[in-house]
Amino acid sequence: MIRISVFKHSAELTDTFLQQMTAFGADCIDFGNAADMPGVPDQGYPDLEGVRSLRIRMRSFGIDINRVTLPNLTETYMNDLAGADDELENACRALQVYGEARIPLARQRCAGDVFPQLMTRYRSVHRGGYLSRGESMGLTKERHETPTQAELERWWSRFCRAFERMVPIAEEHDIKLAVHPSDTPNVDTPFGGLGFHRVVDAFPSPNVGYVYCIGTRAEAGGSSLVLDEINNYGRKGKIFMVHMRNVRGSLATAGAFEEVLLDDGDLNMFKMLRELQKVGFSGCINPDHIPAIPGDTPTKSAGWAYSIGYIKALLAAAVA
Repeated sequence: MIRISVFKHSAELTDTFLQQMTAFGADCIDFGNAADMPGVPDQGYPDLEGVRSLRIRMRSFGIDINRVTLPNLTETYMNDLAGADDELENACRALQVYGEARIPLARQRCAGDVFPQLMTRYRSVHRGGYLSRGESMGLTKERHETPTQAELERWWSRFCRAFERMVPIAEEHDIKLAVHPSDTPNVDTPFGGLGFHRVVDAFPSPNVGYVYCIGTRAEAGGSSLVLDEINNYGRKGKIFMVHMRNVRGSLATAGAFEEVLLDDGDLNMFKMLRELQKVGFSGCINPDHIPAIPGDTPTKSAGWAYSIGYIKALLAAAVA
C-alpha cells in the first residue's frame, strides 16, 4: 500500500506538528537530518532506547517513522583523512541501531556527489507570488573544473568501501539502505543517471536501493526519463520510497530548471503515480521540497496541506 510521508521541518517535533500532519492525512515522518535523532548530537550515532521512545510517542498520534538519515560521510571520509574510520563506524552503528528499532529505511549521504559550482541558484517567482528554488547553468559565467575520471573512481572506491561494511548490517537487521540521486544531476555526478545505476550493480542485495526523487531526475531529462527510470528501477524492486515534486525545464532542455507546486510543472504527476503502481511500488511518497507560499507558517502548514491533499486525491483517482 502506498502511503504519504512528510519531512520533520521544525527544530522540535512538537505535538501540534504531529497532530497537524496526521489531520492532513500523512502516515509517516522522514528525518532528513541525522542529528534530529536521539543520541546523535552527543555520541555521533543514535541511542536505541531514545529512538524506540520517539517512535512510541509518534505512534500515539497515529503517525510513524518511515525514513531516517545516517550520519554523513563527509569530505573527511571520502578523502580518507584523519577521522575517516570514526565517521564510517558511526554510520555503521547508526544503521544497526535503526535496524534494531525496526525502522524500515535509512539513507546514506556522501560528500562530493554534487557539483554546486556549476550552477547559479536563485528564487523563482510563480503564480500568486509563491517562491521556489531555481538553478541555471547559463547564469554561471565563470568556468569551473569538475573531477577527473581518476578522481571520480577514487570517490567511488571510498563509497564502495563504506557499503561493503554497511550492506551486511542492513541484511542482518532487515533494514533498507538507500541513496538519493545527485541533486543537481550535472553530468558525471556520482549519483547521476549513470552513477546511480552503479549502486545496485555493485550491491545487488535486496536491502540496497533508492530514495527515487522524481524532481531530481526530471531536472536531468524531463518526464520521459522519469517514466523510463521508474519502469527500470521499479520492476527490479529498487525504489524504496519516492520524492514527488514537479519542475519546469531541465538541464537537457533548458540548461536550467525551477521547482513548482505539484500541478504547476512539466510533469503529469498522475502518470508518475500510475507508473509506480504498474511496477508494484508500495512505499511512501513524500512531496519533498515545499515552495514558500505567501502567508504560510514557518513549518509550511499551507504547503504541506496542499501537497498531501493533492497526492491523496491522485491516490483516490487511481483506484476509482
